[in-house]
Amino acid sequence: MRQSEVLKIPSMPMAGPSYPAGPYHFVDREFLVLTYETDSDLIRAGLPEPLEPSENPIVHYEWINMPDSSGFGSYTESGLVIPARFQGEEVNFVSQMYLDDDPPIAAGREIWGFPKKYAHPKLEVVKDTLIGTLEYSGQQVAMGTMGYKHASMAGNGDLTRAILSKTQVNLKLIPGVDGRAEVCQLVAINVTDIVVKGSWIGPGRLHLVPHVNAPVADFPVRRMISAHHFLADLTLPYGRVVFDYNKQGKDVAEAAE
Repeated sequence: MRQSEVLKIPSMPMAGPSYPAGPYHFVDREFLVLTYETDSDLIRAGLPEPLEPSENPIVHYEWINMPDSSGFGSYTESGLVIPARFQGEEVNFVSQMYLDDDPPIAAGREIWGFPKKYAHPKLEVVKDTLIGTLEYSGQQVAMGTMGYKHASMAGNGDLTRAILSKTQVNLKLIPGVDGRAEVCQLVAINVTDIVVKGSWIGPGRLHLVPHVNAPVADFPVRRMISAHHFLADLTLPYGRVVFDYNKQGKDVAEAAE
């Protein structure tokens, strides 16, 4: 195989790549987002500099059901998102993600730096309740519940579209063959082509269980704020590097000496 052909391979392995080239389109992506208040010192400890905490110590716990995603198939995801500030912009730092499908785990980590690990999340409707659960290594570590479609957010979907349009920031950390952090960056992503198909609010609760390898309970629930259930189509494009620790971080350290 010629060098030019090698450079066109979308992902490893060369024989049967793990995922195709993007961008990636999602149809009927279903979200359960439970927003709650936690401890401000835990938020600060969970945000890598130069990200700064938002005014309030808020966390979004999410379940996302993705039945139709180009290149990735059908899978479910669950995890923690921390609102933060970066260079004056309000962003969402993706702190933890757990899902049940290998291609989006590989692509998420390798392309955008999403902190993805293999687990067993589930989002389902049981009678009058929307239920999200997360199981890791045979143990349930999270359960979220919401009253099913109690109040429709009728309108043109602008509020939900604004939530989805908010910049996401990930810490992309990939070691080199010498063990050092060859790639250590903050990567930003903005989804596009957003079509909101439904949006509902209602009562919600969240229960988190301590686990060493799925530490979602490290951000304990102090007060529930809201529960939001919505359905949308969207496209996940490639992202952009907004901070490089190996370059800009070194400059900051040298300037401080």
